Amino acid sequence: MSRRPSSRYSEMPMRVTDSRMSLINATPQNKDNVFGKLNIPKPQSTTSERRTSFFGKGIGAGGQRNSMFGAYGGPEKMKDPRPLHDKAFVQQCIKQLCEFLGERGFPGSVSVKALQSPSTKEFLKIYEFIYALLEPSFQMPTAKVEEEIPRMLKDLGYPFALSKSSMYSIGAPHTWPQALGALIWLIDTVKLFSGLREQGLLFSDFSDELCDLEEGTEYNKLFMEYCSDTYNKFMQGADTFEDEEDDYLNKLKKLYNVDEALLHTQQEKHAMLMEHVERLERESQTDRLAGKRTEKLRLQADLQKLQNYRCTLEAHKTGLENKAAGLAEELEAAEMQLEGLKQERTRLQHILEHQKFTPADIERINRERNELQQTVHSLNQSLEEAEQLVWNEEVNLSKTKEKAELKVAEYNKLGRKLKLIPQSAENACGHDFEIRTDYSATTITQYKTQIQNPLKNMMVDVEDECNRLTNVKLSLEETVEQVKSNIFDKENDIKQLKEQIRRVDQQLEHDMQEMAQEEEKWAAEVDSAETHKKRLEKNVTQGCEEAEEELKAAQQQYHVVVQETNEENRMVCKNLTDVFTSAVNHLCAVEKHCNEQLKRFDKMKEVIREDEADMKQLTDLVENFIKKANSL
Repeated sequence: MSRRPSSRYSEMPMRVTDSRMSLINATPQNKDNVFGKLNIPKPQSTTSERRTSFFGKGIGAGGQRNSMFGAYGGPEKMKDPRPLHDKAFVQQCIKQLCEFLGERGFPGSVSVKALQSPSTKEFLKIYEFIYALLEPSFQMPTAKVEEEIPRMLKDLGYPFALSKSSMYSIGAPHTWPQALGALIWLIDTVKLFSGLREQGLLFSDFSDELCDLEEGTEYNKLFMEYCSDTYNKFMQGADTFEDEEDDYLNKLKKLYNVDEALLHTQQEKHAMLMEHVERLERESQTDRLAGKRTEKLRLQADLQKLQNYRCTLEAHKTGLENKAAGLAEELEAAEMQLEGLKQERTRLQHILEHQKFTPADIERINRERNELQQTVHSLNQSLEEAEQLVWNEEVNLSKTKEKAELKVAEYNKLGRKLKLIPQSAENACGHDFEIRTDYSATTITQYKTQIQNPLKNMMVDVEDECNRLTNVKLSLEETVEQVKSNIFDKENDIKQLKEQIRRVDQQLEHDMQEMAQEEEKWAAEVDSAETHKKRLEKNVTQGCEEAEEELKAAQQQYHVVVQETNEENRMVCKNLTDVFTSAVNHLCAVEKHCNEQLKRFDKMKEVIREDEADMKQLTDLVENFIKKANSL
């Protein structure tokens, strides 16, 4: 048995499903606080082979289990659910294989066309390259390759069988899809292995320690107790072991110091991530790439605007720095002047303290001081007014720049709509009509010469083209008027044709009525012929009966009245001959009349040839009439 407990120790069908052992599968690998981290158990492949029970057949609920030496059924062969015989799916797999080989630096040259039907040598080279990504020291065996490749795939866990015979003709249409499916599965394995190898932090606790905690004494003791208890209940017929699992799980949590709060937090985080994945899958129907491209273009436009604004701010910053440098120089000069004035004041104060002044000197000094103070005050006011004027000018300049930028942006937007911007646009004709945000005098003059003259020329061309199109429009309008008049004439012709058709329909209806009357006449004649026929048959029948009676009388008086009987027989034969002759003459007359009617029908066929359905009915009627006449 494996050292790592599985979710069920019996492969027999369970009477009650149990999903609680999935937490026990995540065996901790660190005694400090590993249960506080998100331990992800190794996912079982959805294409893994299903094995039958090792313990053989079991009995009903509550009964004892059989011995563990039951028959072992080998692995069931699984059918590949992938549509490997679908051409679109095969082309997608070939494209995926080609992209993977190109990304991983395949030494040979591969293309989608070459992978439609590769040779055995190319397949072995590709297989060796992909397998070397899993095991760098791998080398393709030189002998019995057709046996080694299926064996290696089976050892890796490939769930579908790859026959030995398919290795001999790997590029055949019936064998290449299976081999291609194996390569795609191998590529997925390489990607999964690379992803797990890149996530080293997830398994850092495993690689840091050389020993496995599952070999510890405490863990082995708990595991053996759990196995013993569950196996005893299993042999007694139990399928679930909830109490043992809870006890085992609690002991493991105590042994490894489980942080359930952190584990619950990680589970909530996993649920949130799964909801995010489902939302992204639901949003997969929308064209996210187009949205991202649109957002990219919008962000690029914003970035360009920010860069232009940054250049403007840098230029403004440079101007302000220059002004600040000038003001700093003026301030330094004012400070130096102030320092000189302080020194002069100190000197004058020293002189005032150590010398005697006359009242006139003091008055003069006070007057000069007042004058100097007024001068300083006026200079300060002038400086403030100058600074306010400079600030107003800068504000007006920034507003003017913003207005100019709006105008330039509107101009560039209109130019893009008219396909004049950029220089490679459809209507630009190689001219650069775009205005950029640099406002030097030379650039403004350059824009005037660069944009105004080509635009004037284009406006002249557009006016010429408009005039030409106006002329074309007028000619087309005249043509439309002519076509309308033609349509009116044709409508009149159609009305005349409809009137002719109506007249023909009336004539046809009249002819049909005449034919119906003639048919009634023919039906009356047929009825009279039938009546005459019946009368003749009745007369013949009566004559036969009389002849039979006379024959009986003649037989009784044979020898006496032989001559009289012969005479009567001759009279009867003559009468019958007359009757049949008259009947034949009548039939000939009827047949002649029918032939005349057929000739009339032939003439009428030329008139009503377009109406095939009616002609068919008339022909059937005539044929029936002829059959009846012939039957008479």
